Parts: sequence; C-alpha cells; structure tokens
Amino acid sequence: MNDNPPRRTPDLVVRGFQIFEGFLDDAHQSALLGDVRSVAAAAPLFAPTTSRGKEMSVRMTSAGRLGWVSDAKGYRYEATHPRGMPWPAIPDPVLDIWRAVGPADRLPDCCLINFYDKDARMGLHQDRDEADFSWPVVSVSLGDDALFRIGNLTRGGKTESVWLRSGDVVVMGGDARLTYHGVDRIKAGTSMLLPNGGRINLTLRVVT
Repeated sequence: MNDNPPRRTPDLVVRGFQIFEGFLDDAHQSALLGDVRSVAAAAPLFAPTTSRGKEMSVRMTSAGRLGWVSDAKGYRYEATHPRGMPWPAIPDPVLDIWRAVGPADRLPDCCLINFYDKDARMGLHQDRDEADFSWPVVSVSLGDDALFRIGNLTRGGKTESVWLRSGDVVVMGGDARLTYHGVDRIKAGTSMLLPNGGRINLTLRVVT
C-alpha cells in the first residue's frame, strides 16, 4: 500500500462506524484477492453452522494465530481449521490496512474471511467473542456491493443502512464496537473483481 497513501479521515461516520470509501484502488483490490485465494488454498472455505445446527449462508475461513468457527459447540476462536490444519499467517498487505486505520500498538490475532454469494445474508449480530472490546474490528469489502445494516447496542429499535462497495474499509471501535450490524443483501453484478460474482469480507480482530 506504500504507493497508495492511506486516508486516515473517514469519508462517512454512521452511528460511530467509520467508513473509508474506496480505500483500496483497483490494483490493490486485485492484489488482495490473490492473497485471499492463497489463504483459502491453505485453509479451505467451509460452511459454518449455528449451535442449533442451521447452516449459515456464508462460507468462511481465517488467517492468523486464531480463526473463528461455529458449530454445535457454539461460536468461538480455535487455533486450527475444522479439518485440523493451522490457519495461514495474515498476509502483510492485510496487516497494512490495520496499520493505516487501526491502533499502532497491537496487531490482530485473526482475519476472518467471509464469502457471500448473491443469496447470502448475515443477520444482525454483535462481535463479542473477543476478550477485550477496547480493540476495534476493521472490515474490508471486496467484490459486489453489500447493503450493510447498523443497529443499536441492544436488539430492536431503528436501524440505518449503507451500501459498502469493493475497496471500502470500515472501522468499528469505541461505542460502535458492540453495536448490532449485519448484511441484508448482495447486489450481484456491481463489481468485476470476482469473475463469478459475490462478495468477500475480511474482518480483522484482536482476540486475546
């Protein structure tokens, strides 16, 4: 990212969610996609299930010291992929994004990678499986546009929605760290980054 100086001032702030629009240009998006594919080759995408046995519509994998998993035992972080292999290291270009918009004194333990096809959704939820909520979650969008919904610190109440596009970066920190959020739909055909369409979302987290 050295040839694309980061913008540290967000373009949009919605309920504390700092949105950096077009943070990654086309060249960096393509390079990052290559890094994601390398991670997925070493730790293949899998379909997580809820504790009640319902299969989620997203597929996922992780990079880093820990990876996020979900099955009958619940939501948690593990040191190995469900197939038993260790997670690959977080690629340096992904860490560069954290360095540009996140805290300088700690790198993330996990980069969760979610793949959404055109029919995938993510219900309103909180990211609260980490030990210390003072660290932000940094989210990177690649591929088709996603309608991102932002709620409140508790379930219910009015929500706001914003379209996230390929190359956008979102920082969820401070009061927004435990705000409910989700993805209502994917707008197919809005990006040429993924040959077969879909959206990839990277979320960087400090776990321990």
